[in-house]
Amino acid sequence: MDWKKFLNETRENYKLLNEEIPETFRGFSVMGEEAKKNGLVDNKTKEFVALGIAISTRCESCIGMHIEALIKLGTNRDELVEILAMCSFMGGGPSITFSSKALEAYDQLSS
Repeated sequence: MDWKKFLNETRENYKLLNEEIPETFRGFSVMGEEAKKNGLVDNKTKEFVALGIAISTRCESCIGMHIEALIKLGTNRDELVEILAMCSFMGGGPSITFSSKALEAYDQLSS
């Protein structure tokens, strides 16, 4: 998969849906901002949790967006692989498949 192209297309689709349901998008945005505020848990850990949920729910666009966030937070490949091992352990075969997609996304988006 071409992750850059896929995420650009996803964002375009979000814009179209946002035009139809702007209040829903505003509410979702506020919820995200609150969840991502600095607190006792650092943002990288929060993004790893979000990535694990994205893998377990098999949400490709979520995987890509959380990988982008992790790259911006300075995540290296070794850290990611360690997290993907835990996701694979907890989720079995389907999570192995989507963990491999997360690694592919990281490799493409970090280059």
